[in-house]
Amino acid sequence: MNRQGIKAFGPAALWVAVLILFSGPAAAASSDRVVTLAAVGDVVLGTDFPAPKLPPDDGRGLLAEVKDLFAQADIVFGNLEGPLCDGGVCAKPVNRPNVFAFRTPTRFARTLKEAHFSVMSLANNHSQDFGAFGLAATKRALTQEGIRFSSKDGEVAEFLVQGVRVGVIALSYGPPPRSIVFPAEALREIETLARKYDILVVSIHGGAEGGGAQNVRNQTEFFLGENRGNLVKFSRDAIDRGADLILGHGPHVPRALEVYKGRLIAYSLGNFCTYKTMRLAGAGGYAPVLWAELDGKGEFVRGKVHSFIQLPPGGVKKDPQEQAFRLMRALSQVDFPQSAPQFASGGVILPPRAK
Repeated sequence: MNRQGIKAFGPAALWVAVLILFSGPAAAASSDRVVTLAAVGDVVLGTDFPAPKLPPDDGRGLLAEVKDLFAQADIVFGNLEGPLCDGGVCAKPVNRPNVFAFRTPTRFARTLKEAHFSVMSLANNHSQDFGAFGLAATKRALTQEGIRFSSKDGEVAEFLVQGVRVGVIALSYGPPPRSIVFPAEALREIETLARKYDILVVSIHGGAEGGGAQNVRNQTEFFLGENRGNLVKFSRDAIDRGADLILGHGPHVPRALEVYKGRLIAYSLGNFCTYKTMRLAGAGGYAPVLWAELDGKGEFVRGKVHSFIQLPPGGVKKDPQEQAFRLMRALSQVDFPQSAPQFASGGVILPPRAK
């Protein structure tokens, strides 16, 4: 995987040590092993704050059409846009314009598990809507269901897939730690972790929001006066330090895909399942599932954009018009004409052709 040197194991015999020393990471994680990830953007299975907006049957019906797809992936990732907690005091002044807070009961963690989610990002601007109490309750609820997570507190979600060591970390904007606005510290951590894992997946919550923010440029983005980071520069720098897959979310619309040094970058996966909490008009309702296949060293092999859509009040439905795929293809070809992946029929994505 990573371009940071050998991933050391404790050898059982001298010849194993020699093999690892001279073969590098490929000896520990063969490139013919394929790790599959299914990744989505923002997930809010309803809220009971400030008014009750919860789906029936704890939201199981919202994810019914995607469960079979998720069950086929080794790792299923989503950004949990709000805490799972019961009670508590809201930490935000929701009486002010453009200030929103969510709270989903802890029992909904079982719904996420039944839908085959295996790791959630908790590094976003809603994870502490109910302060430290809400974040701690979220972690307990996910742990109880066997769902791993990463937040700005420093957790690494770890997986072992066919002998390949996979680490998943989550970053956001705002103050350190794990802030793309203060990149030096975050990049140092990525460089350190890249030596430990064969594949390092980096989740990034950042960028401007809304339909006017679909295109991504190599520049700092702002939203409501807040610095939301330079996603292009940070993502590429992260790959230079050893990251293998970048999963972006936060703009609430899908954005372009790029392949940089053989590694896949998704600049935003948009909303996915946001029952009665997000605007679902236009691209805000597109709910792509990014399927990514990586070899044992983290290089992008092939993938697919599965197009789903949300219609009010929310919930994931297969989109026969493939609107998410068509939008992400168009944005990729415009924003990254030299480094966009190849797009084929049926939502398939492939590494760019060799120049």
